[in-house]
Formats: sequence, C-alpha cells, structure tokens
Amino acid sequence: MNTQLLLIIVGSLLASFLIAAIIGKPLIAYLHKMHFGQQILSYVPEHAGKQNTPTMGGFMFIISITVTVIAVNLIWVRPLSVQSFTVLALALCYGLIGFIDDSTKIRKKENAGLTSGQKFALQLVLALVFLSVLHMGGYLMPSFYIPFVNVSLGLPWLVYVVIAAFILVGCNNAVNLTDGIDGLAAGVTLPVSVFFLAVGVLSGNLPVVIFSAALAGGLIGFLIFNFNPAKVFMGDTGSLFLGGAVAGLAFACDMPLILVLVGLIYVAETLSDILQVSYYKMTKKPVLDDNGNPVRDANGTIRMEGKRIFKKAPLHHHFQVSGWGEKKIVFVFGGITILMCILAYFGILPRY
Repeated sequence: MNTQLLLIIVGSLLASFLIAAIIGKPLIAYLHKMHFGQQILSYVPEHAGKQNTPTMGGFMFIISITVTVIAVNLIWVRPLSVQSFTVLALALCYGLIGFIDDSTKIRKKENAGLTSGQKFALQLVLALVFLSVLHMGGYLMPSFYIPFVNVSLGLPWLVYVVIAAFILVGCNNAVNLTDGIDGLAAGVTLPVSVFFLAVGVLSGNLPVVIFSAALAGGLIGFLIFNFNPAKVFMGDTGSLFLGGAVAGLAFACDMPLILVLVGLIYVAETLSDILQVSYYKMTKKPVLDDNGNPVRDANGTIRMEGKRIFKKAPLHHHFQVSGWGEKKIVFVFGGITILMCILAYFGILPRY
C-alpha cells in the first residue's frame, strides 16, 4: 500500500468519525427539541424504557459520510467517474425512504409509517435505476462472481437484473430488521465496511476505498451515542441508508453473493422473521376454552393462535427474551460478522 492510499484511507475514516462525533450532541438536542421520539412496539415490552428516545439519529453518519465522500473524491480522484458517487447516491435515496417512514411515524405518533407495499415499490425502483446506471457506465456485467471457486456465472441481462434487484432490496430490508437493539446494526455493519475497504484496496477501486473508510468512520462516531444505553436511535433513516450502502458496495465491487457471508447476521435476522411468521400462520388454529369452545375477543372475533419456532423474532429478540443482555448480543453478533468477513476475504483473494 503506497503512502497516498494510506493517507486517503486514514483521512476519510478520521474525517467521517470527527464530523459524526462533533455533530452528535447538537443533533440529539435538536431531535429532543422537535420531539422526534421513537414509539416502542407493544410486542417488545422489554424496550418500554426506551420510549421517546430520539430517532433519526442516522443523520449523524449520513452527514459525515456524505461530506467526507464528496470532499475526498473531489480532492483525490482524477478523473471523477459515475462510480465515485453512485453508491452514495443509492444509500442517500434509500435513506430518504427511511426518512419519509420515520416522519410518518412521528406525525402519527405510532410505530407504523409507510406500508410494506409502498416501501417495496420505492426500493425496487431505486434498485433498478442503480443497476442500470452501473451497467451503462461499464462498471457492472451480468454475471455473479462465486467466492472460493473463483469463477463468474454469466446470465442473460433480464435474469441478472431480477436476481440483483432481489439482492438489493433484500439486503436493504435485512439491515433494517437488524436495527432492533442498541448498537446492533452499526456494530454489525462496521466490520462489513472494513471488509469492503480491504476489497477496494485489493482491486485498486479508489471510490470504494473512500466510501468504505468514510462508512467505517461514521459508524464509529455514531456508536459513541448509540451503544447501550443508546442516547439516540438511527431510525429507518439510518438503517435503510446502511442497507443501501452495504448492498451498493457489494455491487460496486462486483461481488453481490459475498453478502451471504459478510452479511450472515442480516440473513439470519431475516430468515428468523420469515420462518417465525410462516410457521405461525401454518399452525394457526382457534383458541379453545376449558369446555372446548372457541374463545372470542371483545368484538366477537374468534381468537387464533399458532406455534412459534423462536421465542420472539427477529433473532436478536429471541436471545434477548432468553436472557442475553443487549451488549452481549452486539458483541457476539459483531464477533460472528468479523469471523465471516475474514473467511470472505480469503474467499475472494484468488480473484486478485
């Protein structure tokens, strides 16, 4: 690694960290002043004490990453390319969806913003635009690189787009699901950002290096305020931005399938939720009283109950109900992610 590249990495990371750390307190004070408090879901009573903790704190790292990426690219990258800002643009657009969702929740004073259909439609459109821009710029070919075996599987463009869009939208929602306890989404995404930083160095992809370093620095700065006990939550504004950033980096490095490894926690969180809901619906049946008659709610509706695989979903809630503290969950999940990132790094080494 040459001195200039090292300077870019350290400069990007430190600049993003310092901006996030400096604006943290005034941002939290502003969120308090505006009464932007998180409404806690009724089925998560263990989080009742966090009611009205300020949300949309994701602006802390969104601002720091955006300022850093733009400034460092303008200073160091010659010539500037579409790829220099494509991942940032994708992350910002997904963050905008999260902001609309958070704003709706705050206005309604409940934990229900955009409908799942509205979110999915917006996420899908953004995914298709992102893939098209990279493809037209010559940065994305319709093939999937397979780690460890060092081969690429070529596909017809239409088939590739369908699968790629599914990966983008799925990753975005998976990171959003992971943001359920203090410091978890940021703590898991931090080693993922370091992994893509290493890939950027290996491949000589300077825009990826800059974005990944800025992402890592911004997350470290944010964790000062978000680690348990959290003074602020990132909200959907932050988690959807992170989902876009992680997925965007994977495609910018032309290795989206690596997300299965580095994003194992994201995958586990999503699968636990899908399995829980599916199994509950499959096994749902009427609740009977001691005489074998169906139990009815106050409005006369027959009460239905199903079986569950986990004590509570997504996965972090299962461990929380099982007695794990939030800090333990963050350290264990973060540790697993570090190990998977190391494994993934050796899996992609033959490519370079």
